[in-house]
Amino acid sequence: MNVRDWLFVSDHASALWQVLTHGAVGSTYNIGSNHEQTNLQLVELLCDLIDELAPRLGCQSRSLIAFVKDRPGHDRRYATDSSKMAIELGWQPVYTLERGLRETVQWYLKNQEWVHRVLNQSNRKLTSDLGIATEISG
Repeated sequence: MNVRDWLFVSDHASALWQVLTHGAVGSTYNIGSNHEQTNLQLVELLCDLIDELAPRLGCQSRSLIAFVKDRPGHDRRYATDSSKMAIELGWQPVYTLERGLRETVQWYLKNQEWVHRVLNQSNRKLTSDLGIATEISG
């Protein structure tokens, strides 16, 4: 039931640029979408998008959801009031949560070679850091 304010990366970058170029020196600006969702709602939306956009994977993504125990002291809700961004800087997010997630899922599906390369690099680094041999020499 943890709740977060989800913001697409392009909107975040444009908000940072707006603060940098138009914000008052010394002021604090909260950047957010004012679109809160629970973590579970977000994961379910991602699963549904994957099932829609990549049906070849079996359309059973929600069955892969596993719940884990929260860490001690984990906040139930992170909320931001980004009204100052709108009032003082005229900034508002462009992307809806659904559009941002759809574009993200589409990008990852179209760039599987990159995904595999990054995962392989991460696995090599992890096994190297742990002192585990990753290659067998002939």
